[in-house]
Amino acid sequence: MNRVTEQQEEAVLGRRVAPPLPPPDHKRRRSEPRRNPLTPLGWVSVGLTLLLVIVSLGGYGYYRYLESGIVRVPFNPGSNRPPDTGALNVLLVGSDSRDGDNKKYGATSVGLGERTDTIMLLHIAPNRDNATMISFPRDSMVLIPQCTTRTGAVLPAGIRQINSAFNDGGIECTAKTLESLTNIKINHFVKVDFTGFKAIVDAVGGIKICLPKPVNDPKSKLVLTAGEHVVSGEQALGYVRTRYALGDGSDLGRIERQQVFLTQVMKKITDGGLLTNPLQLNDFLKAATAAVTVDEGLTLERMLEIANSVKGLTAKELKGITVPTVPYTADKNRVQFAEPAARDFFERVRLDTDINTAPTPGKTAAAKIENSQVRLQVLNATGEVGKAVQVADDLAEQGFVVTQVGNAAIAPATSIRYAKKDAADGPGYGDAVAARLSKDKRTPVEGKVKALTSQPYESKATAKTPAQTSTQAPTGPIVQVIIGKDWPGVRVVSAIPDSLKDKVVDSTTNPCK
Repeated sequence: MNRVTEQQEEAVLGRRVAPPLPPPDHKRRRSEPRRNPLTPLGWVSVGLTLLLVIVSLGGYGYYRYLESGIVRVPFNPGSNRPPDTGALNVLLVGSDSRDGDNKKYGATSVGLGERTDTIMLLHIAPNRDNATMISFPRDSMVLIPQCTTRTGAVLPAGIRQINSAFNDGGIECTAKTLESLTNIKINHFVKVDFTGFKAIVDAVGGIKICLPKPVNDPKSKLVLTAGEHVVSGEQALGYVRTRYALGDGSDLGRIERQQVFLTQVMKKITDGGLLTNPLQLNDFLKAATAAVTVDEGLTLERMLEIANSVKGLTAKELKGITVPTVPYTADKNRVQFAEPAARDFFERVRLDTDINTAPTPGKTAAAKIENSQVRLQVLNATGEVGKAVQVADDLAEQGFVVTQVGNAAIAPATSIRYAKKDAADGPGYGDAVAARLSKDKRTPVEGKVKALTSQPYESKATAKTPAQTSTQAPTGPIVQVIIGKDWPGVRVVSAIPDSLKDKVVDSTTNPCK
């Protein structure tokens, strides 16, 4: 394995330009023709949709029979892993194995293992009311941590193309790489191959696509006229594999087209009558369970648990986004993550811990209290310099009116407090703040703490918040936010920042591209 210089590492991390990177060892093994990628349609069918339909079946014994056909393998990305935030994160990969029924896609590659040119992370928020598909371009040059190869050898850490993690170290190395890059814990994985993909599309009766121009691509075996078509089987596989016949020929363009295809699949399954058609639903379930390999932790019980939590999720809540990238400094044919945009995006996803909030016990039902009605005093009890202002900025962006920032005695736990004289209204105003904090909901506490220091808060926000545009200043109780050492962070409104909004793919995206 080639050694990676300090300059090369700094190029990927965006600190300075590096000289051209020597080709990785795994590239020298590619004497066979370049393999076309497989879209991870199987994950949408099994990683999300299958879980959606389990509950509607109502036949536990029948599903026990179906799920016995799912192949499960051990999954252990290592001991040093990100914390669990309550979100559901599923790693989704498409395998280009040529073994078994996949032999016709490259007989010379039978027995040579499997690769993936499709890597996605399905992120479902803790309250299970929205899902984000995050695509990682296969040409991304990233720092891959030390892994164990498929043969049991140690693969040293180094800067390599992101899909080499799966090629050389399998699914566990892929998960370990993504966790190190995003600090997002991966709960499960789903893998699907060529044959499984076709069977799933056939089972849902094909998917409507729209071509802006005629396509004749011998590599993907796709030959279609311009306009709308319903594709299934080989045509569907060819559509998601073609690269140079559509768009600008880049992998980024193909990823966007694949995401559009996936949203059309979700619309067909959730809105197209599949769930109310017993025969078609049966065909779909049989095809889906036979098409995938999953981790051992994705048991029947775990699937049922997830199904109950996501049964209200539909195509409208499914959004696709590609990690922001820029050309790789050492090779313009590859890309690297755009910083700080990628880092900020991963942080927003990680903090997207929206929860179902319930009223404080004993509080009667009342009109919803808007963030702009709540005045806050933010006190730092962590000992970390500047923490109060940092948190105050985050809360101000959410529309809260921060009046003061300061310090309090060191406290292990974060708390939300209101004055005893505000016992009637305080809990309601405190709940509005609790709803915007990550992780488990915190119950507001009666009784304020004494500030060691306190000063007026000056907002650094560039955009006006709802509170700033309000014509009437809030008059309700002032709520204290005590930042303890377990500070969970402020939940972001959207995991996708405004700078990436134009890159989002969802059920409303025009498929004619």
